[in-house]
Amino acid sequence: MSDCGCEMEANNEQERKTLRLILGINAFMFAVEMALGLFAQSTGLIADSLDMLADAGVYAISLYAVGKSDILKITAAKFSGFAQVALALIVLTDVIRRFVLGSDPESTVMVTVGTVALIANVICLSLIAKHRSGGVHMRASFIFSKNDVIANLGVILSGALVWAFGSRYPDLIVGFVIAFVVLRGGIQILRDASSQKSGAPSD
Repeated sequence: MSDCGCEMEANNEQERKTLRLILGINAFMFAVEMALGLFAQSTGLIADSLDMLADAGVYAISLYAVGKSDILKITAAKFSGFAQVALALIVLTDVIRRFVLGSDPESTVMVTVGTVALIANVICLSLIAKHRSGGVHMRASFIFSKNDVIANLGVILSGALVWAFGSRYPDLIVGFVIAFVVLRGGIQILRDASSQKSGAPSD
């Protein structure tokens, strides 16, 4: 029967499989980046690791929402947006703290870890991109993955600039930019979720 729901269930299973995989990648990379970010005194790496942690949490919520009601999917997306905004504020606070108290970022560690994280996030982005036309919870996951790639490129660039100029300021600037990108992504997710709730088409 064409209306047996088999195709929908197959799509749901594909979403679950994708979310489980990228959840594992982000959880692993959070642990690696946080440990090495603290070691390297890099605001950029610490910011990116927190972004990974937030992503892992959102992917877990999105995984739970797969196959559930539209209301639950919208709720999952809204939580994702608020998590992004909160993360941006945390990163911004760390940037200000390190600006005031000082830091001595290790450029080699920044570039190396940033490159590994970039490869991981490009894989995640390519996987989630296949489901970006799905529910609002999947679009939120896509936005998170896209922001991760941008953040990784920023970390690599800041590491190169720290090495070239012998200054900690590129790391602080990139940390600030990552906070702005994450904040913008959070607002975009919240707008998308609100438009779905009101029945208006999303951008």
